[in-house]
Amino acid sequence: MSLGSCLREGARTLCFRPPRTAALQAGPSTVAVLLALLVGIVSGVQRLAIEGSARFDLTAIHSGWLSTLLALGTCWIIVRSRGASGLSPDAPTVATLFALLLAQQLWLSALLGLLYLGVVSWMPMPASVDIDVLLESAWLTSLLWFVLGAVVLLWREAPRRLVAQAAAVVYGVLGAALQVTTPEARFWVAGADGSSQAEADGSDGPARLALSQELIEAQARTLPAALDALAPGRPGVVDLYAISFAPYADEDVFSQEATLVSDLMRSRFDAPQRVLQLQNHARSVAELPWATPLNLQRAIQSMAAVMNRDEDILFIHLTSHGARDGQLAVSFDPLAIDSVTPQQLNNWLNEAGVRYRVLSVSACYSGSWIAPLSGPGTLVMTAADADHTSYGCGSLSQLTFFGRAMYDEQLRRTHSFEEAFGAVRPVIEQREKEAGKTDGYSNPQIAVGAAIRGPLRSMERRLEAMPPVP
Repeated sequence: MSLGSCLREGARTLCFRPPRTAALQAGPSTVAVLLALLVGIVSGVQRLAIEGSARFDLTAIHSGWLSTLLALGTCWIIVRSRGASGLSPDAPTVATLFALLLAQQLWLSALLGLLYLGVVSWMPMPASVDIDVLLESAWLTSLLWFVLGAVVLLWREAPRRLVAQAAAVVYGVLGAALQVTTPEARFWVAGADGSSQAEADGSDGPARLALSQELIEAQARTLPAALDALAPGRPGVVDLYAISFAPYADEDVFSQEATLVSDLMRSRFDAPQRVLQLQNHARSVAELPWATPLNLQRAIQSMAAVMNRDEDILFIHLTSHGARDGQLAVSFDPLAIDSVTPQQLNNWLNEAGVRYRVLSVSACYSGSWIAPLSGPGTLVMTAADADHTSYGCGSLSQLTFFGRAMYDEQLRRTHSFEEAFGAVRPVIEQREKEAGKTDGYSNPQIAVGAAIRGPLRSMERRLEAMPPVP
C-alpha cells in the first residue's frame, strides 16, 4: 500500500466514511514512515514555536508510547476476534488498521500545528488568556474528533462480537484519558545554553535551568539579602508584609503572576520594603530566591521577626497548577523540590506567631486549602472550590483568570480584599462561560475570620487616605 493511499483513506475515515480497504495492505515500512512523520510534525511545530535558539532533547522520544501501544493492541484484538471463517479478502490486517489510526492522528496533528503556529505568528505577545482558551478549545476539539473517528473506524471493522466492540469503545475512552493526563513529550528546550542563552536571544518560552557553581552561589545569596532588606513594622501602623510563591517553572504564567502581585503589594499597599518574591524560573535564578518549602518557611519566620505581630498583616499568594488532593504542582528540572501543603503552611505561620494573615491560593481545586488555613485571624481565598478547576494557566497565558480579575483589576480599584473578591466572582463566572469552560464554574472561595477584619479595615482607611499611586 502506498503512503498516499493510507493518508487518503485516513482522511476519509476522519470524515466518518468507511475506508476502501480492498487495496489497503500496510506493511511494517508504511507503519514506520507514518510514525516518523507523526513524531516529525510534533517536534517540528514545537521547534517553530520557540523563538531563538533551542536544543533538541532526544530523551523525549520515549514519552507518549502508551497510547500507541494501546492502539496497536486494540487493532490486534479486533482482527483476531474475526476468526478464520470471518476473514474476507478485503478485511484490513492489524498493520493496516493501525496505519489508518496513525494517518488520522497525523492529519489532526498537522491541522492543530498549523493553527497553533498561525495564532502565535499573528497574535500579539505576551498572549492574553483568550488566546490560550482558543488553543485549548482547538486541542479539545481535535481530541474529540480523533476519538470519534477512531471509534467509528474500529467499530466498522470489528466483527459483531462483544469483545471486539468493547475493545473499540474502551480504546476511545482510555485513549482520550491518556491524551489528557499524560504530559506531552517536549523535543525542544528553549535556550541552547540554559538560562543565560534564553535571556540573550530573547526567547519567550520557559528556559531550562542550567546549574553552575556561579549560579548556585548567586542563588544562595538571594534569600539572605532579601530578608536583610525587610523594613521593620511601625508602631501604631498596620503594615502589610507580602510573599509571593510560584513553584512551577515550566510555564511563564506563574512567574508573571507572582511578579504582578508583588509589584501591586509594593505600590498600592505601601509595602516597598516588605515584599519577598519566591519563584522557580531559570531566568531569575540569580536574582530571586527559589520557591521551595524551606525558603517559604524561612521567609515566614524572618517576616514574623521584623513585623509587629499584634497589628501587622502577612499576605501570601501561592500560584501554580493544583490537583484534587490539594497538592500544588512543583517543577524546576533538574532540581527535586517538594510541594507545600496547607497543613505545613498553617503550622509555619503558627510557629512563627503570625497573628493576622491574608492567604491567596491560585490553583485548580484550591478550595481544599480553605479548611486547613481558616481561623479567627485569617482571610483565605482561593481561585476555585475543591471540586473544580480554575482557568487561564496555560503556556500562552499572561495571568490566570483569578490573578487577572483579583490583582490586575479589582485590587487596583479598592484596598479591601473582601470587596475585591466579591466583585471577582461574577467577573470570572462570565469570562469562563464566554471561554467555553467545560467542567463548570470554578467557584472561587473565601473565608474571613472575625479577628482580622479590624486590622484590615484599619489598613484600608490608611491606604485610602494616601495620595493615589500613579
